[in-house]
Amino acid sequence: MTKVVSHSLFTEFDINLFKAGKHFKLYEKLGSHLIEVNGVKGTYFAVWAPSARSVSVVGDFNNWYEADHHLHVRWDGSGIWEGFVPELEKGTLYKYIIHSTNHGVVTEKADPFARSCEHPPMTASIVWEDKHQWGDGTWMKNRKEKNALDKPYAVYEVHLGSWKRKSNNDYLTYAEFAEDLVNYVKEMNFTHVEFMPVMEYPYDPSWGYQLTGYFAPTSRFGKPEGFKLLVDALHQNGIGVILDWVPSHFPEDAHGLGFFDGSHLYEHPDRRRGYHPDWKSLIFNYGRNEVRAFLISNAMFWLDQFHADALRVDAVASMLYLDYSRDDGQWEPNMYGNNENLEAISFIRELNETVYSNFDGIQMIAEESTSFSMVSKPVSMGGLGFGMKWMMGWMHDTLEYFKKEPIYRKHHQNDLTFSATYAFTENFMLPFSHDEVVYGKQSLLYRMPGDEWQRFANLRLLFGYMYTHPGANLIFMGGEFGQSSEWNFQKSLDWHLLQYDFHSGIQKLVKDLNTLYQEYPALYEKQFSPEGFQWIDYGDHQNSVLTYIRKGTDPKKNIYVACNFTPVPREKYRMGVAKTGQLKEIFNSDDKKYGGSGMKNGTLKIGKTAWHGYDKSVEISIPPLGVVVFK
Repeated sequence: MTKVVSHSLFTEFDINLFKAGKHFKLYEKLGSHLIEVNGVKGTYFAVWAPSARSVSVVGDFNNWYEADHHLHVRWDGSGIWEGFVPELEKGTLYKYIIHSTNHGVVTEKADPFARSCEHPPMTASIVWEDKHQWGDGTWMKNRKEKNALDKPYAVYEVHLGSWKRKSNNDYLTYAEFAEDLVNYVKEMNFTHVEFMPVMEYPYDPSWGYQLTGYFAPTSRFGKPEGFKLLVDALHQNGIGVILDWVPSHFPEDAHGLGFFDGSHLYEHPDRRRGYHPDWKSLIFNYGRNEVRAFLISNAMFWLDQFHADALRVDAVASMLYLDYSRDDGQWEPNMYGNNENLEAISFIRELNETVYSNFDGIQMIAEESTSFSMVSKPVSMGGLGFGMKWMMGWMHDTLEYFKKEPIYRKHHQNDLTFSATYAFTENFMLPFSHDEVVYGKQSLLYRMPGDEWQRFANLRLLFGYMYTHPGANLIFMGGEFGQSSEWNFQKSLDWHLLQYDFHSGIQKLVKDLNTLYQEYPALYEKQFSPEGFQWIDYGDHQNSVLTYIRKGTDPKKNIYVACNFTPVPREKYRMGVAKTGQLKEIFNSDDKKYGGSGMKNGTLKIGKTAWHGYDKSVEISIPPLGVVVFK
């Protein structure tokens, strides 16, 4: 086979952008690309390795022998090595062997820009291009409307490796997910799917949050075009796709990004800023232009090449603070003497500005667990520029409240009502995510107190309260049918539980809540605005009852909600109402079809008795451990 031919896909303009950290489509240049040079087909390689003395491409095509295929260094200070290997075809396995200028260090690395990777534990990159013909034109054309912040977000969080498996415990393929998962999500009336990381990762117990193949869908379920098929199928069925994305850290695996060319290329060289003690992983150097370009190009890649509708950015808090998970003496303050990581904050702002300006109708969502201000406010206002933020405080306080025996809840009502004091400081998504059902925390169902009936009633109440609380909604797979055991990433969800009425009842309830949320604009049009919510009464601690109104743009379509957090039925419970007429029950978590006792209201006439500060009121029945919604 012919050795490496000198060739480049880079223009001088590309190089200037790259050095400035402003080249946001690096995936079109770096990595391996099947091209034709002077009438000969082959593969072009380009890799950034500024501390290299030499770079060779090795693979199954040259018996992994490094002397045959040396890349050529560019003499423009970019640190890019490149070249064209004739007759090298799609499917070729390869790596880079890098001899460093650093005391003779030699590294053997997978391609950071590889479009496909070997199935772990194998670690080679694969020359790849796919020919998927997208059929989601209608979705993409209307996405800006579907994906707006005043539209419903009922998100189903999925770990592909454990949603469902075959009878022999093998994984489903992307093509099989495009049938089974898509049909299920559509049947359940979720608006979006959020995938835990689908980028290639070496270690199953990391659940995908320690990436080595940032530009390659994991080979566990098939080839890259298979994942495109899955996204396409979701879009063609009107379902949005959110991808978990991890710019916060990466593993130290020998074939990964760490110490790439014998220098701290991608990670910060100062261990106090470049190493994560919690996850024993490396932290990106957000102050290095080329690293910023790598990460922003990666975000652009998934939005561009895979039609993702949103990225949920993992572990944002760990990026924002220099002292995150560090004791005194293990971190160094910034130039102003405080603990904010100014380079990371600058990176996040540039990331969000870039992707929002390049794609219509996408969203960026922050998984951020602190009180850092203005996370979901525009950069122009001094914010970080995300579209939404996970409401971790609400999730924690709510689950703490629900695990208490009902007899004690009257002393803790503030755990629930406190969220209203800050609910509109950010555009919040309410997450019952995978993190809440692992590591001994138990499943949502088994965090509920009481006997079997009460556990399920509590879970129905929890979901009903969640969907009527301001904000978007996210449920981790299994929660929607009351999975009994903790999530186990090594096996399928317990689908057999659906043969039992209580579990199938939870599933019906979540399906109906998804429908309710989308059918009644009062539940989503102003979900991030204080104008969309009003207490009727938050002070009835004695009965552990909350009543409130959800509002949209049309006052005639306001929704009234009553929650009873005890197993004592509240009959003839008087609730203040703003106007005359009738109230009609449109949802009741105690419906017999959900496994409830069947306590109902029907249509109620509003009377002239003043109550709760309103000059009219109505007597309602609130079932035990139940939530009732009226129009």
